[in-house]
This record gives sequence, C-alpha cells and structure tokens, in this order.
Amino acid sequence: MATRTQKFKAFVSEPMGDKDVTAVDGINDELALKLAAKGFDKAYILLGQFLLLKKDYAVFQRWLKGAYGASPSEAQRCASCLMDWCYAFL
Repeated sequence: MATRTQKFKAFVSEPMGDKDVTAVDGINDELALKLAAKGFDKAYILLGQFLLLKKDYAVFQRWLKGAYGASPSEAQRCASCLMDWCYAFL
C-alpha cells in the first residue's frame, strides 16, 4: 500500500469546498502554476477533469503528465488523492 502523506490525509478527510489546487496531494507550486494558467486553479476544477475522464486513474495520470509535465509520482499521488476523495464523498 502506498504511503499517505499528511497533505493526502488532510485533503481526503473533509469536503474540498473552495480549496486551492495546491491542497491536492501531488500538486506542488510549480505544477499548480501550470494548471492555474489553464484555468485549473481550484481543487474542484481539477476534480471536474478527473470526473470528465470517468475517474479513469490511468487516463487522468496520462493527461496530467502529457498536458502539464507532471512527474509519474506527482500524477499517481494526485490521481490517488482524487480517487480516495471520491470514495469518501461521492
């Protein structure tokens, strides 16, 4: 099982509300700037993309790596974080 960071635990422990995209595990400041430049400045907007991709873990990771240059680790952590949030709140 993957190690869950404090950031991951904090994000999946409560509704996301209006949290910044940097609240999502796997999204650092550099990646957040790239995402925000294309309109993905809030966690719920990134979640929307995840849902548009039908919660497909692999497709979302490929999108994040290909479109925004996320590392494989960043993409995996982000997808896991959003998936676990969905399990908890949807």
